[in-house]
Amino acid sequence: MWQTQFLSLGMFTGASQFALVGILGTGGGALVAVVTALLLGARNSLYALSLRSFVTTPRRPSIVRTMGQAQLTIDESTAMAIRYPQGSPQARHAFWATGIAIYVLWNLGTLIGALGAAALDDPRTLGLDAAVPAGFIALLWPRLRDRSTIALAVVSAAVAIALVPVLRPGLPVLSAVLVALVAERLMARRRA
Repeated sequence: MWQTQFLSLGMFTGASQFALVGILGTGGGALVAVVTALLLGARNSLYALSLRSFVTTPRRPSIVRTMGQAQLTIDESTAMAIRYPQGSPQARHAFWATGIAIYVLWNLGTLIGALGAAALDDPRTLGLDAAVPAGFIALLWPRLRDRSTIALAVVSAAVAIALVPVLRPGLPVLSAVLVALVAERLMARRRA
């Protein structure tokens, strides 16, 4: 229970948490699990760069405030902040209110889940194993705006699925990321 709670408090990105636990739980190596979790969480760093003008105040922020902002930079807090004009009080309020609410509720849910896990049957019989792929698709869907992006997503998914039977857990996803990065680089060259 303490490991679960510590992971949830420190790694506040669901996709990374699920990937790390999923890879380790299926026998994958710790290095692959950590690299996969870091890659999935890397998008939050890009969010943080784009949010700077939305949520920073004119005064110099403290290190505690900056670290708190980094921890709360997730899909939902970003989406709420960018709905408002850059630097507006509404953008800052939306970011902080959303981030704090989700952080508190996520970790409370983690605690309840960890304490109550023994009372549940096998999660696969309850269909809970479908939650992670469904959540990932929900995050991916709005980004599929043109044919090349859709094709890239389909090819990356096909590579991952094809490699599942032959590679250790986690490596198919990393392979799909590599395919996506190479394809994006090639598409950028064609556009240039």
